[in-house]
Amino acid sequence: MSILLVKTSSLGDIVHNLPVVSDLVRHFPEMTIDWVVEESFVDIPRLHPAVRRVIPVAVRRWRKALLAAATWREIGAFRRTVQLEKYAFVLDTQGLLKSALISSAAPGVHLGYTRESAREPLAARFYDKSFFVERHLHAVERNRRLAAAAFGYALDHPLDYGITAPPMEADWLPHQPYAVLLTATSRADKLWAEANWLRVAAVLSERGMACVLPAGNGEERRHAAALAQAMQNGIGAPPLTVAQLAGLFSGASLVVGVDTGLTHLAAALGRPTVGLYCATDPGLTGVLAGANFAALARNLGGTGLPPSAAEVESAVGALLN
Repeated sequence: MSILLVKTSSLGDIVHNLPVVSDLVRHFPEMTIDWVVEESFVDIPRLHPAVRRVIPVAVRRWRKALLAAATWREIGAFRRTVQLEKYAFVLDTQGLLKSALISSAAPGVHLGYTRESAREPLAARFYDKSFFVERHLHAVERNRRLAAAAFGYALDHPLDYGITAPPMEADWLPHQPYAVLLTATSRADKLWAEANWLRVAAVLSERGMACVLPAGNGEERRHAAALAQAMQNGIGAPPLTVAQLAGLFSGASLVVGVDTGLTHLAAALGRPTVGLYCATDPGLTGVLAGANFAALARNLGGTGLPPSAAEVESAVGALLN
């Protein structure tokens, strides 16, 4: 039996969908699983050994040039690619109109959320079978429950992301234990105060640890580099792919990050992780480690309630001890 998973973005949402793969292959060991994902995030599904093929889609880029002939050629090529396999089932765990339309391009029985459960109710009209899942649950739990309902199995085993990554080897990495500080995010209200980062870095330096600060675009990297320079043992990371970031996390003693998909990736890889929430509710999208690493994940703060530096220091101390 072959199935196609559709979860295209964003990075954190894709990480939250990884346990669905682990659940499916546990109950159906002979199942083959392909996954449609935005082109910039293809490295995430590839981390799971049970994903046979990752099919990139470029909705974000296509939207910027929807009238261009090259865009429609790419859309046509994508449709031909997903139609190469005669899937038994196509499971859309995203619940958006765009993901439902992408799902409909592939052959198979189309499965997804009911109108009441989907993030965009109109998406439910594109499914052959739909399933109700409470919306107040954590994103990981929603994905797992949808798949369990769609394929008729009980969630009677612990959460398992099913991914590993070899530690990064690079000349610029410190020769001492290091923590990764994820200071950048797409929304200004999710940022944590620079003074707090410097205080946490000082505590880590006292423990003999360096701090590595990766970031995404050029502006974020310049900001991270300036912040790292103000730290005693800070290093601004060069541009890194998602696969390289996974390796960076795997070699880290600790990851502290704001509400960004990379923080979720660190927790999924089983690294001691502290998630900092300044503008969102961690009850719905907080870092959630797998069963073997549950004690290694901490969520601090909440909507309009950024955590204090003292709270983060306490959590860091507990994890490192």
